[in-house]
Amino acid sequence: MPSEPSSSIRTLDHLVLRGCDSDPALILRGGILNYKDLRDRVGRLAGWLRAHVPDDGGRVASWAAKGELTCLLPLACARAGRVHVPINPLLKRSQVAHILADSGSRLLVGTPSRISSLQAGDVLADCVQWHESDVLAMMSEAQSLAPSQADPNGLAAILYTSGSTGRPKGVMLSHANMWLGAESVATYLKLTPDDRALAVLPLSFDYGQNQLLSHWYAGASAVPLDYLTPRDVVKAVERHGVTTLAAVSPLWVQLVELEWPRETAAKLRRLTNSGGALTPDLVRRLRGVFPQSDIYAMYGLTEAFRSTYLDPTLIDGHPTSIGREIPHAEVLVIDDAGNVAADDEEGELVHCGPLVAQGYWQDAARTAERFRPAPPASRYGGTAVWSGDRVRRDRDGLLTFVGRRDAMIKSAGNRISPQEIEDAALATGLVSEAVALGVPDDRLGQAVHLLVRGAPNTSGTEEEFQNMLMKELPNFMHPKRIHWREALPLSPNGKIDRARLQRELAA
Repeated sequence: MPSEPSSSIRTLDHLVLRGCDSDPALILRGGILNYKDLRDRVGRLAGWLRAHVPDDGGRVASWAAKGELTCLLPLACARAGRVHVPINPLLKRSQVAHILADSGSRLLVGTPSRISSLQAGDVLADCVQWHESDVLAMMSEAQSLAPSQADPNGLAAILYTSGSTGRPKGVMLSHANMWLGAESVATYLKLTPDDRALAVLPLSFDYGQNQLLSHWYAGASAVPLDYLTPRDVVKAVERHGVTTLAAVSPLWVQLVELEWPRETAAKLRRLTNSGGALTPDLVRRLRGVFPQSDIYAMYGLTEAFRSTYLDPTLIDGHPTSIGREIPHAEVLVIDDAGNVAADDEEGELVHCGPLVAQGYWQDAARTAERFRPAPPASRYGGTAVWSGDRVRRDRDGLLTFVGRRDAMIKSAGNRISPQEIEDAALATGLVSEAVALGVPDDRLGQAVHLLVRGAPNTSGTEEEFQNMLMKELPNFMHPKRIHWREALPLSPNGKIDRARLQRELAA
């Protein structure tokens, strides 16, 4: 039976009230903020935001590396009655311009180099731009706001995630969505006030934010880290006494290849995986390096935050399972006839319950495709997320991921829209046709391969084409290989035969 929501759901900014005043909450390069400091800084930043974004529900975008401001903004926006729009710092100007325009952000906070990369027309006329260092300096003098008393079902954040077609779409999350997500993860990870997370996942991701929120829910602490090499992660675990490390599978592959001092590895109580499945080989290697750590395999989607986790006591016997539903979630496997699938029968994973997001920002059509009435068998009812992912549930209730119905590419934990890459390729003017596909890769999960047919009567070179793509696409979208073809095959309906190309690349 799914867990019922806590009766003490509050607005998101109340998370900072749970820790003891003198306990560490946020460990930064410049020092440590305890919970008393954190509450004061959140209140002052909220006061500054309310003064500079006068409209209730106004969107506040952030485009910066991890630091004090990016860690405080989710809570400060919530307290000020504003909506946070975190932007992945790896994105480049064209993607950022889309997010700013689509969200209607009234304020953008970022690093000088990122803001200076934007061009005329990338930022709406009524969107004010601020350097993060200036905001940090001014907020100290702002009038502090008390904890908010807003409706927990009110909009708190818009997280942009790529779809299988088109530009990124904004997932609308309420205070309750994020509060219950923090409570759920803190519960099943068994977090305590003496735990410390190393926050290596981007804060623009749902689980990236949850690294902070779940530990603050438990009265624990977090260390934000933008690492340059995997060795930086090892050093940070040692330096800060980290107990919780969440990463995507490609980073885990790199980390187990390093030499870990036994005392450093022993500090980690739990390892959590997101953004792609663990493999039996990787589980064995993690066991070898971190024999004392609990390993949590998890599955989730931004539209419902997180759906399942595998109890660490089961991972050795079921290394490919994504486990069972997390607290506050109900997960059903629905067959093609719309009924609950039988044991070991493949079906679509449907997520029901209070973690389900509020839909896509200003996109009723795509919301209607993914957010639909829950199946009759649901204990929660209401709206459910129909994931499009195919899974099987065995007789013990454990779920196994089978595949994705859509064409999404998932590389190094990033969900990548093939169409976005194809649009960038066509925009160069050097190719007439382009198809982006994901090919299995030991390190990335899937590697991006781009198949193109050159445009006639152009003098551009293959090197020029690659350079133009590198300029327009973030690094994680860059094709690992570009295949030049005289012609791309067509299916009977006259469209490019993607299935045939996928088979050719797999051969």
